[in-house]
Amino acid sequence: MISIVIPVLNESKTIAQLLQYLIENSTPQNISEIIVVDGGSTDNSQIIIAQFRHVTLLTSEKGRAKQLNFGAKHASGSILYFLHADSFPPKHFDQFILNEIAQGNQAGCFRMQFDSSHWWLRLASWLTQFSWRACRGGDQSQFITRKLFEAIGGYDENYIIYEDNILINELYRRKQFVVINKKLYSSARCYQKHGVWKLQYHFWAIYVKRWLGANAEELYKYYAKHIKN
Repeated sequence: MISIVIPVLNESKTIAQLLQYLIENSTPQNISEIIVVDGGSTDNSQIIIAQFRHVTLLTSEKGRAKQLNFGAKHASGSILYFLHADSFPPKHFDQFILNEIAQGNQAGCFRMQFDSSHWWLRLASWLTQFSWRACRGGDQSQFITRKLFEAIGGYDENYIIYEDNILINELYRRKQFVVINKKLYSSARCYQKHGVWKLQYHFWAIYVKRWLGANAEELYKYYAKHIKN
């Protein structure tokens, strides 16, 4: 069965819609639980989540890697599905994941579609259907067997950002990654806030810095300087 793990921090605007969507568009027999891990929200996120009777709300230290690992630690399913609070997987996503597991694919994601008409974001979305490493990111969601997740050691908590890509790198290194050609819809709110070209430039810069050997602290300093603030 699949354990869905969602890290949140002040997601009161989207979390209810996502949880209702997941419940309505999956088969109960396939889902072990939905776990939402809050990193210290100061809005109404926790109150909203608590209203969902079949959703488990946990609190942990702030930091997506820490929240994801904490959720995985408390999950009971043999398959883990990590999902962002503003990303909506395709209908019957659970069965698509189980189909891949049955074929021996232990990890992967869905292709993605940004909720934006900007030509670059539409192109970037189209490219996510291919298995190229450069087209990957955590906003496409991540399914992985518990056994493989634990063998890798989970998410590297040294990384405040880029933690999803560190895990994906390990999966590609092990040749354990498949892209399911079904669309997951994700918010372009970060691009709308910062500007498409400005944010894309900084994302590319972070990617290249890591490729050239930058460590977790150096990546976060760049992020904090150019994106966070």
